[in-house]
Amino acid sequence: MIKRYKALALQTECFAINAVKDRVSAHTMMKASLGKVLAEIRGSKAFIGPGLKLIVLPEYFLTSFPFGESIDEWREKACISVDDPLFDEMKAFCIKQSIFLSGNFYELDANFPELYFQSSFIIDDQGELILKYRRLNSMFAPTPHDVLDDYIKYYGDDALFPVAKTKLGNLACIASEEIMYPEIARCLMMRGAEVFLHASSEAGSPQLTHKDIAKRARAIENMSYVVSSNSAGISGIDFPFASTDGLSKIVSYEGHVLAEAGTGSSMVANSYIDIEALRDYRSKVSMQNYNARQRFELYAKSYADYTHYPANSFKGEKPNKELFIKTQLNVIKKLLE
Repeated sequence: MIKRYKALALQTECFAINAVKDRVSAHTMMKASLGKVLAEIRGSKAFIGPGLKLIVLPEYFLTSFPFGESIDEWREKACISVDDPLFDEMKAFCIKQSIFLSGNFYELDANFPELYFQSSFIIDDQGELILKYRRLNSMFAPTPHDVLDDYIKYYGDDALFPVAKTKLGNLACIASEEIMYPEIARCLMMRGAEVFLHASSEAGSPQLTHKDIAKRARAIENMSYVVSSNSAGISGIDFPFASTDGLSKIVSYEGHVLAEAGTGSSMVANSYIDIEALRDYRSKVSMQNYNARQRFELYAKSYADYTHYPANSFKGEKPNKELFIKTQLNVIKKLLE
């Protein structure tokens, strides 16, 4: 067990692949983006020191996001599997640098050949892929919830909220906007999570944003660290470059911001993660021990009885942007009633 180590929320520029039309060109761009990111990690570790053991990358570090592409078009162009050579390169790098690496990508799944999933991952310092988490809440991307019955049939309930028990503590991933959904972090905490790795690409502002408030809230209410990495702008796409820039940070289990990057590419959001101190904090009887004072039975019936966004929404339907809009409109109508 490494009781105290440094983590880095690497804030790096993301390069959109939207302008290219074929898979080969897209993969070439993805490989170049990965090479740049790995070089920045290497330089950051040389500066921060050998105590740097955990790096979290922004949400769109390989591809950016679908911007007009259909599900079919994005799947064919931008999605890869964990057997892709890009993962081999990351695994070898983690061994050489003696680091854990977390990021987010668009993933192919042979069990769902017409879809893709937005997946977060953790690779350990032995080059092993020790965790893969698939985003459960998304506006326009497929999720396991949209095919929930079949997904559980293939992978089981435990695949929905994975936690990796490692020498750096119990690590879990939260994808982007999901920091806004307290249930995601809560379900991970229930399974022992101590450090949330948050790959994000979010609006930057000198004022508190919704996501930035949520980072502190998830840390406090789950007595967990949050390592949140935002992009340093997205280039090659038709919106203002620096809209998603800044706010990468590390938040302590008491909600204190330990380190935060400004704007632009930056390694400033690095700080110590003290797992021993966190476990000591969780072990005390106090008003602030929110984990120990939870009464889940009170809430279980409400969650069971009050369905909002329906599971298995793709059943009998071809997934597309219009289906997502129609489903949400139906939910709003039901809530108004």
